[in-house]
Amino acid sequence: MNEKYPLSRKMRKIVDLSAFFIERDTDKLTAETIESFNTRSVPSSRKIRSLLNKQPKRISKTTYIIPVNEGAITGYFFNSLDDLTLTSLKPMIIYFHGGGWVFGNMDLYGIYCSHLAHLTGACVLLVDYRLAPRYKFPTAVEDCYDSYLWALQGIKYWKVDPDRLFLAGDSAGGTLSAGVCLLARDRKDMMPSGQILLYPCTDGRLRTESFSQYSDSPTLTEKQMQFYINSYQREPKDILSPLFSPLLAPDLSRLPDTLIIGAQFDPLKDDGRLFAQALNEAGSTANYIELKNTVHGFAMYPHAEGTQETDCMIRQFTSGRPCAKIQSLTEAELKREGRMKMQQASQQLHQEENG
Repeated sequence: MNEKYPLSRKMRKIVDLSAFFIERDTDKLTAETIESFNTRSVPSSRKIRSLLNKQPKRISKTTYIIPVNEGAITGYFFNSLDDLTLTSLKPMIIYFHGGGWVFGNMDLYGIYCSHLAHLTGACVLLVDYRLAPRYKFPTAVEDCYDSYLWALQGIKYWKVDPDRLFLAGDSAGGTLSAGVCLLARDRKDMMPSGQILLYPCTDGRLRTESFSQYSDSPTLTEKQMQFYINSYQREPKDILSPLFSPLLAPDLSRLPDTLIIGAQFDPLKDDGRLFAQALNEAGSTANYIELKNTVHGFAMYPHAEGTQETDCMIRQFTSGRPCAKIQSLTEAELKREGRMKMQQASQQLHQEENG
């Protein structure tokens, strides 16, 4: 890596590994090569597996067929067996994968969503929505919306707490999550409790300062983004739709609390920051937190810079901590801070009792 992207040796390995799931040279992409990337299995080699989340042992996986407009898609449901009781209600995360609306390897995302279920104690529904360039805008966001409505019907069956229902997504999946929330509000459906957006694209015009500064970043380039947008849009004006570019929505009020996590060396980091700012200005609640020394796509890899903090923030949010109070800490740091606060409170109480 050059001086512009001072990544650690381990981060460089992770960048190299991520190329197994997405071809970055868009000149090489055909319908056949895209399909091959999306359907390949994660290799079982120790080297590659060491860079991915370990498969938790007591996680069940169920496959569902979800009806959508003019078709059907697949949903993969992950649930922790350790948390199942007759009385408890669990949180639920409906997850929309990234990949520029074009890529989406279910083997890789299955590993990640299994990890999320283990991390949060939530059941996780991974949505395999229809992809571009075969399916153009707004197919992906409408598939995700239909999946959300379908999942609402399963809340009682899955023993899900309706007050702890979250949408989440990375990159283009974050865009889709924001679009689903806009649709749910405007169509007067039940709103999720919150949404978690990992380095989302919120403005398809690609005009931000960070996009200019990091247009040659190690894991996402200007050429790639242009390819994704051209593949997904039916016509150029589609990018002005709030369902394509949520930042351009004329009304961002009455939306769920939104945790947005960005990466320092990401051309899309301003998309997340500006979207959080716009949500707050509209009266919704958003918290944008940027992780240092890391790149677009880092959250899939447990040893990447920023992943421990991201895992902890997701767990904080799904456990009920208010969005505005989410902290960028690892689990160890959060526990240490909790102990310090308890000690301070105990000391203050002792002082008051002794006058």
